[in-house]
Amino acid sequence: MEIADKAVHDETRQHAERLCAEEEALAALVSQYAGTLYRVAYSVVRNASDAEDAVQEAFLRVLRHRDTLNEVRDQRVWLIRIVWNIVLDRKRRSKTRPETDDVSELARVLPAGGLSAEERAAAAQHHAHVLACVEQLPAKERQVLMLSAFEELTSVEIASVVGITESSVRSRLFRARNLMAGLLNHPRSLR
Repeated sequence: MEIADKAVHDETRQHAERLCAEEEALAALVSQYAGTLYRVAYSVVRNASDAEDAVQEAFLRVLRHRDTLNEVRDQRVWLIRIVWNIVLDRKRRSKTRPETDDVSELARVLPAGGLSAEERAAAAQHHAHVLACVEQLPAKERQVLMLSAFEELTSVEIASVVGITESSVRSRLFRARNLMAGLLNHPRSLR
């Protein structure tokens, strides 16, 4: 009987250790990717609380499917894809966000450290102008540009997130950059 009790005790202890390790892994994911997922969600829904809800829903889905977490090759792209699908589903259901919303919330989080007050003000104005120009882009070009420029995803990763081919991503990025150059009054070559 003692041997059986010890086996049950060992099994219980191992199970508790596994749960603790899973919780630590999930906490690390939240810590590492919450900001990125929020920016991705906000870029689509344009509402802080909706973006926070989408990120929370993404982590709840991860929690529900934590047994497959070890099978994921690139957790960052996987998480972005989850939050991307959540916000697109919600957007399709609600159809409330006009395409002319600004991205002033993103201007708040852009880096401006190490600059004088005058330089920070000029940088903030420039950031606001660039973000306003991004807002003027067609939705498809804006999406890939934001994932590329703000989230630093590769063309392959963007294709995976958005669900299009890599060549379509490159074409949309090319068009987006040329449109941005025109909006910012910067000449751009046709390479």
